[in-house]
Amino acid sequence: MDAYLAAIAIIALIYMLLSLGLTLQYGLTGLINFGHVGFFAIGAYTSALLSLQGLPLALTIPAAAVTAGLAAWPIGLISLRLRDDYFAIVTLGFSETVRLVITSEKWLTNGVQGIPGIPRLFETISVGIGAQLAVMGVILAVTLVAIYAMRRIVASPFGRVIEAIRDNEEALQALGKDPAGFKIQVLILGSALAGIAGAFYAHYITYIVPDQFIPLVTFYVWMAIIIGGVGRVSGAIVGTGLLMLFLEGSRFLRDIVPGVSEVEMASLRIGVVGLLLVLFTIYRPQGLMGDFTKR
Repeated sequence: MDAYLAAIAIIALIYMLLSLGLTLQYGLTGLINFGHVGFFAIGAYTSALLSLQGLPLALTIPAAAVTAGLAAWPIGLISLRLRDDYFAIVTLGFSETVRLVITSEKWLTNGVQGIPGIPRLFETISVGIGAQLAVMGVILAVTLVAIYAMRRIVASPFGRVIEAIRDNEEALQALGKDPAGFKIQVLILGSALAGIAGAFYAHYITYIVPDQFIPLVTFYVWMAIIIGGVGRVSGAIVGTGLLMLFLEGSRFLRDIVPGVSEVEMASLRIGVVGLLLVLFTIYRPQGLMGDFTKR
């Protein structure tokens, strides 16, 4: 049971990094990114491939962040010419392109067979609860640093500018500010966080395949920030915790609904999570950590 709870906590922290990145992009800046999982995949594969070449994880994880951030730069340039809805479609297409590339380029990614034997964090510690707690401690430390940085960004002049981009970009331009550079910086920073999350995921699971990086991952991250409260750092934290609680809790639906196959159970889980999102949208559209005076 301890190992199971530690595993859930580690995955929750990885998703929390993803949620923080999307909160920066959409919650604070208003950039609709439906391709967040693409940067997650770039970070995972970058760190995995570099570590298998013998590089230490202290270098591969930052390299994953840099690679994912650089991949977001051209997407940022595209965002300058597209309206929100078209930009969302472009980001979704980007994530699927990334998945197709890692599926087809067997010489680099081993295709659909994936990459096994990825070095794990703290290999000197034998596999067990001790190793899991050590991994959880590292990811927790990185997540706390990310939360602190996000709070500093929100309170800074940079944070006020990107919030102005979200609220009224035309008014910001009338005041002499150019939103273009700010949008690109936000996309790079949020994608770098996703890259770090991907690197931690790869080194925790130690085996990655393209099917782990499907749009459903992005959907889960969107659910987390919507449940917690869009545009709030605390919302990303609380929303991720609740999302993991519902996802893991729904595994036990089989005990309540006997005689259901694995495929039917997977569909039922998605249905339960979707119902949760609908209820939050109706009764708490501002999220759990949003303004309680607004509906």
